[in-house]
Amino acid sequence: MSAPLLEVRKLSKSFPGVRALKGVSIALQPAEVLAVIGENGAGKSTLMKILAGVQRPDSGAILMNGAEVEIRSVHDALARGIALIHQELNLADNLDVASNIFLGREPLRGGLVDTKRIRREARKFLDAVGLDVDPATLVGTLPIGCQQLVEIAKALSVNARVLIMDEPTSSLSAGEAEKLFKVIHDLRSSGVSVIYISHRLGEVKKLADRVTVLRDGENAGDLAREEISHNGMVKLMVGRDISQFYPHEPHTPGQIVLEVAGIRTPAHPGHALSFTLCAGEIVGVAGLVGAGRTEMLETLFGVTPALGGTMLVAGKEIAPRSPLEAIGVGLALVPEDRKRQGVILEMTVRDNVSLASLRKDQRAGFRNGRRERELSAEMIGSLRIKTPHDRQIVQFLSGGNQQKVVLGKWLALRPRVLFLDEPTRGIDVGAKQEIYRLMEELAREGVAILFVSSEMEEILGMSDRALVMHEGRITGELARAGLSDEAVMRLATAGEKVAA
Repeated sequence: MSAPLLEVRKLSKSFPGVRALKGVSIALQPAEVLAVIGENGAGKSTLMKILAGVQRPDSGAILMNGAEVEIRSVHDALARGIALIHQELNLADNLDVASNIFLGREPLRGGLVDTKRIRREARKFLDAVGLDVDPATLVGTLPIGCQQLVEIAKALSVNARVLIMDEPTSSLSAGEAEKLFKVIHDLRSSGVSVIYISHRLGEVKKLADRVTVLRDGENAGDLAREEISHNGMVKLMVGRDISQFYPHEPHTPGQIVLEVAGIRTPAHPGHALSFTLCAGEIVGVAGLVGAGRTEMLETLFGVTPALGGTMLVAGKEIAPRSPLEAIGVGLALVPEDRKRQGVILEMTVRDNVSLASLRKDQRAGFRNGRRERELSAEMIGSLRIKTPHDRQIVQFLSGGNQQKVVLGKWLALRPRVLFLDEPTRGIDVGAKQEIYRLMEELAREGVAILFVSSEMEEILGMSDRALVMHEGRITGELARAGLSDEAVMRLATAGEKVAA
């Protein structure tokens, strides 16, 4: 066999308090889709940033076509045909599609940017990824799936031979994801190699020619195409068999703690929402992208105050006009976007965990340092947050541990009702199971949980019952005995009313 297109040999990288990579080796063949998977903190992102020139390794070697190379910068990586598409897209919303594709590399004519040529050249790369939009269209007006394809077109415009995709479908609808899969197949057929990072193991099984698994910054194993299976990947990722992925046990509902009657959200003012939530109950909220699930949670939590209707918490009527009012009556919300809304990345674990409790725990108008240390120690222990100490900056934690910090911040308040918006998005299979375990423990302690999820298996596996939404309204309620893919999708797509 000829030398790999790209090879990494015994790469190591350390950060303060964390050894991210310990002698990792991978090989990528020409025209191959290689999936690199592992739990959060396994070292995937660090490895990809090194390959893309964002970071420098401490030791080890990188080879291309059998010859050792040094990648000192992003420019070096691009010059060698290696392009990284980040999970958070790196586009300028205020520029058009063509300008984004050639940003920083604009051809000039008479000392000015040659706009006509840029748009003409951009058309070729847009056709290559199957995106039928006018190159003059503002990127900010495109749906996220189209923006993802613009990023790929941008990579192709620099003659990328290696395309690194980091969680490319995390924000895509099912239809957009399928379109992306077709583009990946087409790229492979044209000779482009793809390194694909995803926590969605179903995607990996569908797309990958080969799988490399990382665990705790080291190689855990490889799977050839014919060996790729869900159980095989999970076993290598976590180092053990997971016999029961969802630890859910049916809960006997307690008293009603949240009663929603005719609440109308600003996003969907024409539809009134009504339901109840009992102590010790886990209720899932299912629906397709745009169904209004996140908007409902934000209205219940006072982020966007309701336009009408009533809401009772433990029998007392409230109308929260702000999150502060919602917190005051025992509500808590873990938002979908943990990095922008859940934690302050530049602050420590201790500061983040104690953030929501500052008003409650202050002494004579000053922060209570002793109480903050107690809270952070309690949450690190009970939530099993992997951190060297509570003074660690949160941005250096893995995604799963960042999510636990968000949970810890709200659990420190001992809420009656916990709203979870996509609680396991972007975290690995092991961290997911930890979150499920926490949900179960909280329900046993009497906390009422209302959680939104786009993963059907999660809704089916963790819900005592489920509410299904379609275009801003609740189209049905399904008891656990009646929960199935088919029943949920029928309600989520056609809006067919079904009794509990």
